[in-house]
Amino acid sequence: MRELVIGKNDADQRVDKFLSKAIPLLPKSLMYKSIRNKKIKVNRKRCEIAQRLQEGDRIQLFIAEEFFQTMESYRFLQVKPTLSIVYEDEHLLIVNKPVGLLAHSDTSQIQDTLLDRIQHYLYKKREYDPSKEHSFAPSLCHRIDRNTQGIVIAAKDAATLRSINEQIRLHTLEKKYLCIVEGHFQIKEDTLILYHRKEKGNKVQIQAHAQEGYQETKTAYKVLKEGKGYSLVEINLLTGKSHQIRAVMSYIKHPLLGDRKYGAKKSDYPYQALCAYQVTFPFQNTKDILSYMSQKQITLENIDLYTYFEQHFL
Repeated sequence: MRELVIGKNDADQRVDKFLSKAIPLLPKSLMYKSIRNKKIKVNRKRCEIAQRLQEGDRIQLFIAEEFFQTMESYRFLQVKPTLSIVYEDEHLLIVNKPVGLLAHSDTSQIQDTLLDRIQHYLYKKREYDPSKEHSFAPSLCHRIDRNTQGIVIAAKDAATLRSINEQIRLHTLEKKYLCIVEGHFQIKEDTLILYHRKEKGNKVQIQAHAQEGYQETKTAYKVLKEGKGYSLVEINLLTGKSHQIRAVMSYIKHPLLGDRKYGAKKSDYPYQALCAYQVTFPFQNTKDILSYMSQKQITLENIDLYTYFEQHFL
């Protein structure tokens, strides 16, 4: 018999949702059967699938040991905890993701990913112990493409993750990017409202007008510098759709330098010239766990795109 004690990061979840995360090796069919047969109990009493767990509850599990993970099976321990940390406190970890590194794993095989590096880093700091957390693990609040450099926010606890996710849903978390694009703009600053649909082959289509299957996007841009047929542009991402900046810039005939997928000219630049360089937090609500971050702005320094543009196009 195993017993799991519900901590603050595990609380307020349905029993089945909690168990799916806490014991990922346990098949769902067997989980539901074990709940019906009272082989899974809460506080030594029969529980219901939809029952909400409270901090301090104890779950008794009369199931085979083979379904429980061991420390040797945690994938994050298989990668080095190498990070470029931009900001850190007890709730947040903000890092500069390098080009070429995946944010999340896209396979069941062991991969070097930003999330695994973060979890390993926090494990070494003794801020994350998967044997105690059960259902929660430090998580990325958003992601950027593999070949995009820049700021990624990670949450160290469940309340922080919920708070950031809510701000992203409300579009109040301000995220700015820098990019190098082909051509010069007649209008140097504008907000574009266009319509987005993701298609097969992990590529996006953009339309000027609303159509079935398309979602509205808002993209504000400001030209910072121009030279030799290219522009350095700041993007304020007002909605967060897949490949939004790349697809929108291509649609208005200014594809990102190096972004052959979205129609850029052949060049020596090996990937899309895009960097997530700044994030500003809202958090006006003083009761929010992150209220201390209100209006705080995190900005990368020594950005490679600045240097590249000045060296090659000015």
